[in-house]
Amino acid sequence: MQNSNPNLAVSRVPGTWGSLLVLVGFMLIGMAVGNVLAVMVLAVYLKADTESVTSLLTQLFAEPEKIPDGWNALMIMQGTVHFCSYLLPTLIYWFYIERRNIRQFSTERTPAWHIWGLAFLLVLAFIPVNSKFIEWNAAMDLPDALSGLEKWMRDKEDQLSVMTDFLTGYDSLSQLLIALFVVTLLPALGEEALFRGVIQTKLFQELRNIHVAVWLSAAIFSAIHFQFYGFLPRMMLGALFGYLYYWTGNIWVAVLAHFVNNGFVLVMMYLHNVGIVKINIEEAKSMPFILILASLVVSTVILGVIKKNGETAKTGFTT
Repeated sequence: MQNSNPNLAVSRVPGTWGSLLVLVGFMLIGMAVGNVLAVMVLAVYLKADTESVTSLLTQLFAEPEKIPDGWNALMIMQGTVHFCSYLLPTLIYWFYIERRNIRQFSTERTPAWHIWGLAFLLVLAFIPVNSKFIEWNAAMDLPDALSGLEKWMRDKEDQLSVMTDFLTGYDSLSQLLIALFVVTLLPALGEEALFRGVIQTKLFQELRNIHVAVWLSAAIFSAIHFQFYGFLPRMMLGALFGYLYYWTGNIWVAVLAHFVNNGFVLVMMYLHNVGIVKINIEEAKSMPFILILASLVVSTVILGVIKKNGETAKTGFTT
């Protein structure tokens, strides 16, 4: 009978830190391959040689609106690099190093239907709370001694903001669907498999403390995005996904939560761009205190229900 507990599989690399080092190596190779592959694909798409594409990429990241088909080019670049950097290395590591299958990211137990619904509602209910973390992080002010670092971080954030504004400026349904695939589905699959399915699980095995494992993997998840003025809210989301994964024992619940979080923003941006809603969710500041308080209460209650459900059922994690 096949073992359904992923913690009992035997890795080809002994030790948690050794196996995680191999995973990092796979990711670095994947990033390199992804960038080269993206340049090759863009060369075909833009009908240019690789040298011209390389120079176009510099302009694409600085002034994407001036590049013909710049939106599609950025989506191709982002999708290719993300797939090769996150999802593909994680799957290769999982199959070859851990010698496990897809089902072993989770237990055999499938959560009840209401747990999926609660996870969906939790992500939406958590938005007002996270808006306060967004506000705090955006107001971060480093000491004068680190002014050079702060300027570099601000410049990096401004550059990413230009790309984000350009990528979310779509007003056609076809662009929304492409964005949902590239910006929502691929990250939900790749990042949850990597940060929750592998890193969080390996850290829990080594440290024997689920809270340390959840928050440490969430911090790594946030840091690797290199968006310093969004570090705190992204880490909070990473912890939210981490606890969902641990308490349900099912990676697909975390994937759903991640997909809903990213997808909600994209859909709201589309509705704003076509004039259906007036609120620009990307420009929204911290919400009213009463709404944040209600959000905190509702989120806590939902998490409590999910936790209680997980504690009364077999999750597949050893303690």
